[in-house]
Amino acid sequence: MKRRDFIRSLAGAAVALSPASLLGMTRSDPMDAEDVQDALLGNGDLATFSGPDGRTLPLPDLPPRLRGRDLENYLHRLRVFNATHDGDVFLDAKRFDLLRSALARLERIQKMVGFGNFYLLSFDEAVHLAQTRVEVGAFTTDELDFLEQIFYERALLYGFFGEKPMKNLTDQIDRREVVKVPNSGNHLYRGKPLEMYTLLRRRVGNKLILTSGVRSVVKQFMLFLSKIHEGNGNLSRASRSLAPPGYSYHGISDFDVGQTGFGQHNFTEKFVESEVFKHLHSMGVLSLRYPRDNLTGVRFEPWHVKVDV
Repeated sequence: MKRRDFIRSLAGAAVALSPASLLGMTRSDPMDAEDVQDALLGNGDLATFSGPDGRTLPLPDLPPRLRGRDLENYLHRLRVFNATHDGDVFLDAKRFDLLRSALARLERIQKMVGFGNFYLLSFDEAVHLAQTRVEVGAFTTDELDFLEQIFYERALLYGFFGEKPMKNLTDQIDRREVVKVPNSGNHLYRGKPLEMYTLLRRRVGNKLILTSGVRSVVKQFMLFLSKIHEGNGNLSRASRSLAPPGYSYHGISDFDVGQTGFGQHNFTEKFVESEVFKHLHSMGVLSLRYPRDNLTGVRFEPWHVKVDV
């Protein structure tokens, strides 16, 4: 299936699964599909796509326009992010099979190159490694088409409303612009990200650790596909937990912090109970990419440090 056909079919699925629109939002005057990005910036009310049968199908209204019960429903989905909700958009059986095979191939590549290198691996490099290493096996044409479709589809179709800082599937991490952070297995961009992390460490001390830094498109793909697989093909559920590939600010600036000895709680709301978070919050130096009840469609992430560059 070509990218355009995939987008159209997914748009139809979104409307079919939720007659009141994907997130139960109200509708107003339609606009052209090409203006969806403007709508994300608040310059429009509604977008439309042509469905598989030629009918005009509406996309959801935008979170900033939510009111009353619509807002309550939207926030409920974020707070109960790991559940399945009415209107969630799923992959069909064929694309779910492609997800599983592509994900398994990515896992084999990560095992081969190591976790640290995988964080920086570009899509072209991953494809080349798969083609040349028998232990990985080349991506099939259908798998590559599927990955391209996932990357280029408009994520608002399944409930993610954030901006897309990495717009090309082949965008690369410039290894000259990143530095490996000792004892973390992660990298940070030079400049503001590294300066921010250094400042936080200086003020909080060694209890603060870097849990995730720079992520390439390929790394974000693996995380997102794993979350979709965990949810039995639920794209909406996955996007409530993390940004789809291309939409993650880990690709250009952001990073995650945690507390030593706090384990998996570093990636849950329980992190707000940690000494590290309380210290950062009291100092007023912590800017979060996804604060509580944000309107991008992602759950509250108290560990995700926002770095504007």
